[in-house]
Amino acid sequence: MVKAMIIFIIIGYLIGCIHGSKVAQFLSGVDLKKTGHGNAGASNATLSLGWKYGILVALIDIGKGVAAVLCALYYFSSNASQFTEVQMWLLTYAIAASVILGHNFPFHMGFKGGKGTASIIGILLAIDWKIALFALMLFVILSLTTNYLIIGVLVFYIVFCTATYLWIPGIGPTMISIVLFAIALMLHIENIKRLIQGTEPKVTSAFKK
Repeated sequence: MVKAMIIFIIIGYLIGCIHGSKVAQFLSGVDLKKTGHGNAGASNATLSLGWKYGILVALIDIGKGVAAVLCALYYFSSNASQFTEVQMWLLTYAIAASVILGHNFPFHMGFKGGKGTASIIGILLAIDWKIALFALMLFVILSLTTNYLIIGVLVFYIVFCTATYLWIPGIGPTMISIVLFAIALMLHIENIKRLIQGTEPKVTSAFKK
């Protein structure tokens, strides 16, 4: 179990280090770390480069979350007898958390990457697509109605944590989901401050680019 945990964490982190922002930089010539709010994620790509680049970065970053969880589930399908259900879900959430850490703190970007929103969407899609679609609907509706992406992001994490607590066996996954939410809050502190001050960029500004 310990060996599997270490391997899953390493693989998850390396997958997380694959950044959609680098593809956007190659195509646009704009380094997202040096524009907008300086984070290498889909939200900054949307607000800084427009919705087309935002979608591109989001799809890549969502994809790595999906890929990591599906790889774990495929591994378990071939080695189910070696793990209990609780252990399988703990390992699944461990690789998921590692993807987020790799995205947020990639070694090749000085450990300063994105904020993990797109990747957490991909992770929930792979865990349970029905809950993920519900959370995405809330994300889109609240982001558009309030005109602030940060509102949708925080609500998505709340759904993720709640769903984990209600339907995933074992205390480990719930603790991991809460830690991921705490990391998201920490990385979005400036967004929250700007939201309170009324200076946070609005969603509609992205459609003008």
